[in-house]
Amino acid sequence: MTRSLKHLESFPHLFDGHTTLYKEDYFRHLLSLERKRTERTKKPFLLMKLHVEKVLENDRHSRKKRDIAAALAKVTRDLDIKGWFEHGSKIGIIFLEAGAADVDILRQKVRGSLNTMPSLMDDVTIRITFRVFPDDISITGENESANIVFYAGSGKQPASTVLALISKRALDVTGSITALIVFLPIFLIISVSIKMTSKGPVLFKQHRLGKNGKKFTFLKFRSMLINNDSKIHQEYIKKLICENKASSVEDGKNGKECVYKIRNDPRVTPIGRVLRRTSLDELPQFLNVLKGEMSLVGPRPPIPYELENYDLWHLRRVLEVKPGITGLWQVKGRSKTTFDEMARMDIQYVSSWSPWFDIKLLFQTVWVMLTGKGGY
Repeated sequence: MTRSLKHLESFPHLFDGHTTLYKEDYFRHLLSLERKRTERTKKPFLLMKLHVEKVLENDRHSRKKRDIAAALAKVTRDLDIKGWFEHGSKIGIIFLEAGAADVDILRQKVRGSLNTMPSLMDDVTIRITFRVFPDDISITGENESANIVFYAGSGKQPASTVLALISKRALDVTGSITALIVFLPIFLIISVSIKMTSKGPVLFKQHRLGKNGKKFTFLKFRSMLINNDSKIHQEYIKKLICENKASSVEDGKNGKECVYKIRNDPRVTPIGRVLRRTSLDELPQFLNVLKGEMSLVGPRPPIPYELENYDLWHLRRVLEVKPGITGLWQVKGRSKTTFDEMARMDIQYVSSWSPWFDIKLLFQTVWVMLTGKGGY
């Protein structure tokens, strides 16, 4: 027995019983770790998937399964990670520090090795596909399938996770319907106030990015003058993200305090300043929640042009969960924080959310709204 196989005997619970392939859950876990490593190191990796469902349909004695594993062992390195991407259907191989330029060579090597196995010779039913991280990731939802591959959780989620997601959606629907009913008089008062104090529509509509970078129409009560110049915000966000500090319009380039929103923005109307300080401008987003585009709690949805300046690790706050009306950043940091600190808070939420945590943050949000702390 080889040294590598002897090593595997120490961890039998991680491997398929008939091969040296990692079990699906553990392989997905390792894929997630490699993605996080690349987010920091910027060194890409390749995910090769072998679609073997048709080949294994009549593999009663697991001969073909063992032959496939043996063929892969011949053309992969010890540091390459091999496992079930979907058990019995797709085998995954993570080639570390490999990129798009290596795809054709690896395809030929794997196909050639498969064809040397008696049970697999000239078996064209094994389809081979590749994903390159981070090259295939789309921040605008154009390649959503790649986003799901690299940022979704384990393929078959445990019952507890599924139940938590159902509970979160139930909380979203119940909470948004209740809020729309309770705040209906305030909706009317705000609508009349906006119409009486400035020209333009009551609602402000804007394209934002949701889970997996999917675009949706984001709703707010209009707090700005119409036909304003968006370049002010674009330049501000670029400075905030790239330099990790922000300067208000009033202070020019002094940058005395790190804030996520522009202070004394000349584009904001007088009623808009009140709406922003109290966060009442966010009320129409309960409609986004009801439609399933947002959640009550989650990271704030970014404007597409914001992501042009994102570092790779920042994407987790966009691609892993639905955006929310409120969240950990809104409660703990709100406008007085650096962008990296905000992103870390969002990622902390992504990693540790639960229905009870959502409820806690919702109650804390009420206090923040009443005090107006950090609002601009």
